[in-house]
Amino acid sequence: MMPVRSTQVDAAYSACRAIAKREAKNFYYAFVVLPRHKSDAMCAVYAFMRKADDLADDESRSLDERREAMAQWTMEWRASRGVFTDDPVFLALNDTQQRFGIPDGLLEQLIAGTTMDLAPTLEGVTERTWTGASGEPRTVQIYDSLAALQHYCYLVASVVGLVCIRIFGYSDRRAEQLAIDTGMAFQFTNILRDVKEDADRGRIYLSADQLYEHQVAPERILALAAGAEINANELALMRSFEVHAQTLYLSSDRLIPLLDPDARPAMRVLASIYRHLLDRIAADPSAVFRGRVSVSTTRKLAILGAGFVQSLKVRLLG
Repeated sequence: MMPVRSTQVDAAYSACRAIAKREAKNFYYAFVVLPRHKSDAMCAVYAFMRKADDLADDESRSLDERREAMAQWTMEWRASRGVFTDDPVFLALNDTQQRFGIPDGLLEQLIAGTTMDLAPTLEGVTERTWTGASGEPRTVQIYDSLAALQHYCYLVASVVGLVCIRIFGYSDRRAEQLAIDTGMAFQFTNILRDVKEDADRGRIYLSADQLYEHQVAPERILALAAGAEINANELALMRSFEVHAQTLYLSSDRLIPLLDPDARPAMRVLASIYRHLLDRIAADPSAVFRGRVSVSTTRKLAILGAGFVQSLKVRLLG
């Protein structure tokens, strides 16, 4: 039986739920089919991740200012561990960690992943500069290898999976590697979806070794983001990442039965939405260079409806 929560903690969870409802998009569809205490915990974790991402991605600030803001916020979070705090996100997160046994180390890894994009230099990442079509120099950061990219994906996505399954509940240790792979699949999907936006911000997450294998120059990714027509080699590059992600999604099929029954519908909703997103990209890889590809609200609601039915069955039979 879960311990009783204080009024302040309830209010903190409500604040985190408001953040998740406003910002989480795909993730929030999965949160709502969880039992309330698990849904609240997911909202707390999401609100924590959202704040970290917002600090790292705030382009109204210089890199130095973002590094300073992230360092200050991280210091405040560490000081709040295990004690009462006025920060609603930290307060709800503290409660979530205590209830579900989420170690500080996993959240530290998550912050390490978020701050990677702020580092002036990074092992496994090369900075390249060349003159663009406008005559202005363009500088981008590129991961040297698929292995280096996967390390980044582990920190920003697979760690999230390891946190989530502690909230979902599991008893078979095989769930941990499957959660790592599933998080990797989600992040590869995000990389494909956001390739234009990232290129415009000076980041290419399609690794250099994969570009070389498909005979695609890094500057072509910037050209595609600027409206150039995609060629056969570039399509093959995109499809290689899509196929790799599809393979990783098989881990989610094996993960779901290992979770607590009341959490399986939520994981199924989340995996279904992300798989549909990847399927949309696979149908026309060039579309990601023309705008943001997404799953329609109608389709998401259909997936959510199926999740509600599955969740209701679990509760009635449980």
